[in-house]
Amino acid sequence: MSPRPTDRREHDGPDIVCRDLVRIFRTRDVEVQALQGLDLVVERGDITALVGASGSGKSTLLTILSGLDEPSAGSAVVAGVDLSGLSARDRALFHRHRVGFVWQQTSRNLLPFLTAAQNVAAVLAVAGLRGGRARRRRVDEVLGLLDVADLGDRLPRELSGGQQQRVALAVAVAGDPAVLLADEPTGALDDETSAEVLEAMRLLNERSGVTTLIVTHDASVAEHVRRTVQIRDGRTSTEVLRRRRGEPVAGGAGSTAATGDVDTGMGTGTARRTLADADQGDVVAEEFSVIDRVGRLQLPEAFQQQLGLRDRVRLSLEPDHVAVRPGHDPAPAPAPAPAAAPAPAPAPAPAPAPATAADDEEPRP
Repeated sequence: MSPRPTDRREHDGPDIVCRDLVRIFRTRDVEVQALQGLDLVVERGDITALVGASGSGKSTLLTILSGLDEPSAGSAVVAGVDLSGLSARDRALFHRHRVGFVWQQTSRNLLPFLTAAQNVAAVLAVAGLRGGRARRRRVDEVLGLLDVADLGDRLPRELSGGQQQRVALAVAVAGDPAVLLADEPTGALDDETSAEVLEAMRLLNERSGVTTLIVTHDASVAEHVRRTVQIRDGRTSTEVLRRRRGEPVAGGAGSTAATGDVDTGMGTGTARRTLADADQGDVVAEEFSVIDRVGRLQLPEAFQQQLGLRDRVRLSLEPDHVAVRPGHDPAPAPAPAPAAAPAPAPAPAPAPAPATAADDEEPRP
């Protein structure tokens, strides 16, 4: 599909689909495989966190999804646009109309010599929104959406870190993109401000319906999203789905049904009750391991460490589950020493022969 500025929802299916994604970086002497057959599906209107340690491949994935790099193999489709082999013109249209970005560094989000409102207006001008009145209306709308409408006349240096990121979110969604990509949006903020920005992203997703993917190393982001995907060694390894107690989980982890059919109210713009409205005691978090197309799965590292799982595991098929147990054999117990054979009883002494009459006679001369 061409990334032209038509209806952002004209495509069918999920907003992010990665299949067997591979990215290899080569130098003269070194080859590094940053992504190793990664699969990922993010449903339309969902808000998902992609969590991983440094070197796990999460930043490489975001660079590909943003259209700034291409995979070595596999496919990536974002907002209905296949990112393989885009021309320079189509790539520019994709950036303008299909996807919005929020980066960790403020200098990549906001122009320092423009006010907050002017930063938003600049994006609208590039996107082709004509008419000063319509542009001002859209600026007021998106700033109000992020609760920073009263900061429109301030320069970035006059804003706090959290305010800067809120304005950056307004800039990212000003052109009404289908997908919002955020790279470590709270990496430079303190814990309290981070929680406020993440909550602002959740509310933005709920109010506007923009599909949101947050890439971070901070596991606490899981409290603000419904779905958390763990990436390890260049592949998605586990998922955590958060839902209200009593809600069914449709489909399996990683399937489109698992992320699209649970009625959380997120990403719909409707008045349905969201996870944030529920008491924390009513929220259930379930962890799933992702099975790839060839049947491989990765167990959570915490499980492996707690049970001492290494090298291999024992599997047994039970009536309703598969049991996984440590596969290393315990050290064999020393064999008991053989019992000593009992000593044989001593033979009884022979009885003396009975005396006879001949024995009593004197020998004859």
